[in-house]
Amino acid sequence: MTGSAGLDRLLAVLSGGVEVVDLAQPLVNGMPCSPNHPGFRMALARRHGDTVRADGGSSASEIFTTGGHVGTHIDALSHVSQDGLLHGGRDSAEAQRGGAFSVHGIDTVAPMVCRATLLDVAALHGADCLPAGHGITAAELAAAARRAGVEPGAGEVCLINTGWSRWWNDPPAYLGFETGVPGIAPDAARWLVERGIRAAGTDTMAFEQIPAGRGHSIMPVHRIMLVDAGVHIVENMRFDGLTEAAATEFGFVLAPLRIVGGTGSPVRPLALLSR
Repeated sequence: MTGSAGLDRLLAVLSGGVEVVDLAQPLVNGMPCSPNHPGFRMALARRHGDTVRADGGSSASEIFTTGGHVGTHIDALSHVSQDGLLHGGRDSAEAQRGGAFSVHGIDTVAPMVCRATLLDVAALHGADCLPAGHGITAAELAAAARRAGVEPGAGEVCLINTGWSRWWNDPPAYLGFETGVPGIAPDAARWLVERGIRAAGTDTMAFEQIPAGRGHSIMPVHRIMLVDAGVHIVENMRFDGLTEAAATEFGFVLAPLRIVGGTGSPVRPLALLSR
């Protein structure tokens, strides 16, 4: 959040008490994962009874592996380059020298405690879920904002509901390589950027529109958001708790792990709804 105006907006949203809504998908073996990233895997490294202390006590612990862009996660500005350059014209080859990013790493992303808005594009069309491959336009975002009676603000976060999280437990359907996946089109990305937001998130793997049969081969919205504008992207969110509460503006909390030089981090975003 930036400035006293942003603080005033957040305090106004939370003036009547707070209900916390979890916006993260669960991390579980077999969950959907882009083929561009290593998936999530957890196993018990020690089980109760493997070692028993003299007083009868025992402990269990796990080992897990994951990529930074798996499950609900946020993209650092180091995640995408264009013509060899990161956001701000920083040379990507130089920045990644040594195996970790010296600029724009996920460890440089400060925790977010701010106002957020939800633009429900699925509801705008009278649907629970947008069709596969649907490209969300700037006009649709503007119409969803008018319908909700909210406007994304500078230094804040804008979330876009497509309804696609209904397919989370069906990885082939959720990834939609054959059918496509709904998401933000380039003109909608520019609409978001023009509002000065700090981050935007949605309930799909790639945030942007994935046409049928094309997969993640070309990602123009990532370039617009991350490289051109320096706006972070949050993916694989779930909005059931927000849509059920008909929430359109709320407090928002998100903190990436401080993975030095990383390009992304799993997160557990929270919405703070006013009672």
